[in-house]
Amino acid sequence: MAAITGASSISLLRSAPQQSHQNLALSRTNGLKSVSLAGYGRSSLSFRLQQRSLRLRVSCAAKPETVAKVSKIVRKQLALPDDSAVTGESKFSELGADSLDTVEIVMGFEEEFGISVEEDSAQTIATVQDAADLIEKLVEKNKA
Repeated sequence: MAAITGASSISLLRSAPQQSHQNLALSRTNGLKSVSLAGYGRSSLSFRLQQRSLRLRVSCAAKPETVAKVSKIVRKQLALPDDSAVTGESKFSELGADSLDTVEIVMGFEEEFGISVEEDSAQTIATVQDAADLIEKLVEKNKA
């Protein structure tokens, strides 16, 4: 069982049948990046903590057809083989796209879907799914 005890410490309580409770506590330090726990002679556990943005993000998954079109445009722009795995989760940077490639990819989206992508919106695109979601939002906005 894990419990947060105030803003300055985290306590983990582990119980096993026919054994006494073991209390493992961590003190939070400014800029905490990783945590290691040792269980009194047992193997240790360690994990990394990452800060997350506190802003709320609501998204709806784009249609599979839109994701497929976006993937095709990305493959073409980056000269990737047709059998290369480009999915909704694919990040442009992991596919080898630099900033110029990303601009050209966005221009391809604009041409293919008949939309205009603002610079602020373009900078939020990191994955194929991000692009597909934005495209569907802009297409719906243009219809209204």
